[in-house]
Amino acid sequence: MVELQINTTQNVNINFVAASVGERILAYLIDLIIKLAYIVVTYQIFFNAFEINNALEGMDMWSIIAVILTFYLPVIFYSLIFETFLDGQTIGKRIMKIKVVKIDGYQASIYDYLVRWFFRIIDLNMASGIVALITITTSKKSQRLGDMTAGTSVITLKNNINISHTILEELEDDYVPTYPNVIKLSDNDARIIKETYTRAKAARDYETLIKLREKIIEVIELKEYNQNDIQFIDTILKDYNYYTQSM
Repeated sequence: MVELQINTTQNVNINFVAASVGERILAYLIDLIIKLAYIVVTYQIFFNAFEINNALEGMDMWSIIAVILTFYLPVIFYSLIFETFLDGQTIGKRIMKIKVVKIDGYQASIYDYLVRWFFRIIDLNMASGIVALITITTSKKSQRLGDMTAGTSVITLKNNINISHTILEELEDDYVPTYPNVIKLSDNDARIIKETYTRAKAARDYETLIKLREKIIEVIELKEYNQNDIQFIDTILKDYNYYTQSM
């Protein structure tokens, strides 16, 4: 099991577990089955049922290639299309609960997915995927060449977690919130706050707690508060849960 430490744009380190070679192979095979199914269905519907083959007979070679490529573009750009629109996942990756992420903590862009897609020619199409297998198993961050070039890796979303690892907080039935402005935070903000708060509190890193408190006040545009840093951040997390669970 390879652990990845990603430094986010908020300068917070978050640990992820890299997807195993087996998970990535299974995701690839699922995607391959989907692509093969598309090819078969497309051929049966368009080339047989609509007799496009007959229309191709009078065309020159380049025109025939152009027509065939047009029908099979979704297969060629399959991974690029799905990773772009499914936030780093193809159908196979989604089923296997793995996804592409940026090593530097930024959201992967279409350019990153394009680089990964282009390097599939070397990683997966040459030598039947041996190149990808070797680079994934030997690299420190479980990356194939496309990942190394794009600055990405593939992580698993199957981590065993409990409430202490999530943004959830246990609230009393009669809990009364203090800071309604917390609704300006996102789930990702709350997760980063909780992870940073938990580590800093355990390490008695008061400087980090102060910076975290100042950042929260800035983001939610809070003008007044009357708690120390630990009490304040703890209340912010509870209030966020109160309001979001009530929506």
